[in-house]
Amino acid sequence: MPLAADLLAACLAAGAGPCEAAAAVGGSLGGPAGDRLAQAAAELRLGGGSADAWGRLGALPGGKGLARCMERAHTTGVPAVEPVTRLAADHRAERARAAAARARRAGVLATAPLGLCFLPAFLTVGVAPVLIGLASGLVRGS
Repeated sequence: MPLAADLLAACLAAGAGPCEAAAAVGGSLGGPAGDRLAQAAAELRLGGGSADAWGRLGALPGGKGLARCMERAHTTGVPAVEPVTRLAADHRAERARAAAARARRAGVLATAPLGLCFLPAFLTVGVAPVLIGLASGLVRGS
């Protein structure tokens, strides 16, 4: 969704209307977002309802805000460049946070087997000789 929002913002900044921007981005992007954008543009060109056309884009994960901005721009004529750009930045930031969380989780999960490998060695080399020395001192002392 961030790429679709960036491309839509670029088209809108170049002077294209929401319908033309959706057609251009949908035709070049592909995938679920591109297909929904192309479908929305086709429906709007044929006289379909704005809420229905953009609502299909909103059904995609992360597409609700983008669909709302595009629908508002289509129905009222309000420029959508700034809100769409902001949405793209928010989507990119969310993806970066999710990637960082996955990386932290992978680091934690990678240390568990390492700890399980070193724990027996620590017990064998570090703790066992101390316990043997204490036990032999107690046995000699009695």
